[in-house]
Amino acid sequence: MVFYLRWLRLFGATRRDARVDALTGLGNRRALVEALDRRIPAASEEHPLVLAIYDLDGFKAYNDSFGHLAGDALLARFAERLADGVSTSGAAYRMGGDEFCCLVSVDPGEVDAHIERGSSALSETGAGFEIGCSAGSVLLPREAQSPDAALALAAQRMYARKAGPRRVATRQTADALLELLAARDGSLRQHTRDVADLAAEAAEVLGLDEQEVKRVRLAAELHDVGKTAIPDSILNKPSALNDAEWAFIRDHTLIGERIVRAAPDLADVAELIRSSHESFDGSGYPDGLAGESIPLGARIVAACDAFDAIVSSRPYRQARSVEEALTELRRCRGTQFDAQVVDIVCEIAQRRDKAQIAA
Repeated sequence: MVFYLRWLRLFGATRRDARVDALTGLGNRRALVEALDRRIPAASEEHPLVLAIYDLDGFKAYNDSFGHLAGDALLARFAERLADGVSTSGAAYRMGGDEFCCLVSVDPGEVDAHIERGSSALSETGAGFEIGCSAGSVLLPREAQSPDAALALAAQRMYARKAGPRRVATRQTADALLELLAARDGSLRQHTRDVADLAAEAAEVLGLDEQEVKRVRLAAELHDVGKTAIPDSILNKPSALNDAEWAFIRDHTLIGERIVRAAPDLADVAELIRSSHESFDGSGYPDGLAGESIPLGARIVAACDAFDAIVSSRPYRQARSVEEALTELRRCRGTQFDAQVVDIVCEIAQRRDKAQIAA
């Protein structure tokens, strides 16, 4: 009995820890998704919820100037302010890195005022530094009825604001390449966006730091840019490719690497693009890398790319179901794909599929 009680306490603590950000004590992304699952069905037009996502501006420069300990202290300070500001009407969360979120009950006319209070809580100026934030929000249930839809829309709005006058050269260059890809094949643009969303979430679950998560997202967005050099007759061929045509296809990772490496702001994602079709057992291309010699970011992109390709229509076949895609990923677990990455991608994909069905 004593052992059982200890096990219960340990199990309860482990479950709590899985929902709490260790640095700030706020709920994490998992806790937020569970809160959205509970609260969206109870929200109404008269008593709505607002979900707001905030991403800090200037935090990397602060970290570089003052060190990671000072950066952690700043994040903890911001977390306390944000939590205090929403304590009477909701809760604050840390999504990872320098991204925060809050979910609160509001009067419909107070949404903007609430967003501004959150922004103020996540801003600070001192000698040699200035930290602000970009925010995106969504009103529930009017604008979204599921956790995934709510998070996606709020993040889209936040990044749109972040990409205003402060848009960095990296984002500008990436957007230009993505426009080129979209002009060539609109379906590829949607595919890369979906792969990027899945890859970034998988990278977060795997514990990659903020900068590496952003690098993986960017590599996932751009992993198909080399296909702009493949003839339409091959790219859109409705039947099986011959050996010469497959050679063209296999070259797209090398072409993509060269295109991206030519832009200094994107050079650090070129390696991931080159290795995005390597296989865990060494049977992939272009270099025949195996196991952990393949960059982790490339292993994540590979599994996410395969999943989205299976559930998307192609000129030579119809889209297959999520369950079929998961079965295929698991079949190739440990051979074509990193087993740990497959497990995480499958968990995320199943959760998203359940949420979409429920919505």
